This record gives sequence, C-alpha cells and structure tokens, in this order.
Amino acid sequence: MLHDICFSLAPGEVCTLVGPSGCGKTTMLRIIAGLDRDYEGALRRPADGKLGMVFQEPRLLPWRTVRDNVRLVAPHADEAELATLFDVLGLAVHRAHYPAELSLGLARRVALARALAVKPELLLLDEPFVSLDDALARRLREELAMLVDSRSITTLLVTHDIDEAVRLADRVLLLSPRPARIVAEMPILTPRRDRTDDDMATIKATIASRLAAAA
Repeated sequence: MLHDICFSLAPGEVCTLVGPSGCGKTTMLRIIAGLDRDYEGALRRPADGKLGMVFQEPRLLPWRTVRDNVRLVAPHADEAELATLFDVLGLAVHRAHYPAELSLGLARRVALARALAVKPELLLLDEPFVSLDDALARRLREELAMLVDSRSITTLLVTHDIDEAVRLADRVLLLSPRPARIVAEMPILTPRRDRTDDDMATIKATIASRLAAAA
C-alpha cells in the first residue's frame, strides 16, 4: 500500500497527508504509532517522546465517564491543566457523562482531549473530524489549531478534505493512489491566522490539480 515514502517533521510543525481513499494514509499513521510492524524500512522517533493519537472513531470506553476516559491515559495529569483542557474543548459540563450520553462531536472532543492530556511531543490525527457537519468541523479545527499552537506540538494529520488540510497545515504532502507515494510537497508559508480566503482558494486549486494529475 505504501511505496518509497520518505519525509521528516520539524518540531512544532503541522503536516497533513492528503490522498485518495484507500491509498494507505491510515496505514502510515499506524506504522508511525507502532501499531503496525509489518513493513520494510526505517522509522525514527524521539526515544522518549510521548505520542498522542486520535483515531477515525473516538474509541471511548463506554463504562467510563468523560473524565475517567481521559484520566485512563494520563493518571498523573495535573487537575488544573485537565480543567483548562476541558474548558477549551467545551467539555467542562460533560466531565461526568458517559459516552452514550454524548453526541458524535462531543465524543470526538473527548478523544482529542485524551490525546492531548499526555502532553505529546507527536500528535497523530486520523481524519478526526470526518462525518461532522461543516460548522462543527470548522469550530473543532479552530480549537485544535489553538491548542497545537499554544503547546507547539508536532502534528501529523490524515485527511481527504483539502479545505481542512489548507486551514490547518504548515505543509501538505500529497499522496498518489495505492501503492501510495508522495507526489508533491507543498509548504504553506502564511501563518494559519493570516490566511485569507483568496490564499486558501489558490492553494486548494493547486492541490486539486496535482492530485488529479497523480490519479
């Protein structure tokens, strides 16, 4: 599914992987996370670096509350820091709720809180906002950008949504159909908060053109 993939991430960088469905984006994240060891090649991560991951599905334990789902991965986290994280993600009033009581949007926020609670040096996101309505996805993207910027977390995001990639990324890697290879690398030099609609429209058009050519 993957062929001749080679790239590195700079500290604090947000990089997105964009490519057609089934090309191997999720497989790549699983390899980086150490969940899939059936591959040939070399992978280098900081030896003591903490890793946080958000899967396509929230994967919350149904018998634990929101607070306990997050505490499960960060049992020694400072209570004040967790409270701040819950506040930023709009989860403060849901701390004692169980997953069955949450909307999909709230469940995705809990999954993001769980990944950030460990204070990761590397954050892996596998289409974390898929199947959400546009308004909610936009709000969660803004919250994610604020959290990643404030904590300077190196982030790798898998998405099929070009708009999402352009709004969040410092750099976009475009993947071909399977077996996936990197067909283009596009740095986005304008800071996230300064990108105009015209800037994003130009970048999105370039990405769409290159993906079409790769297909």
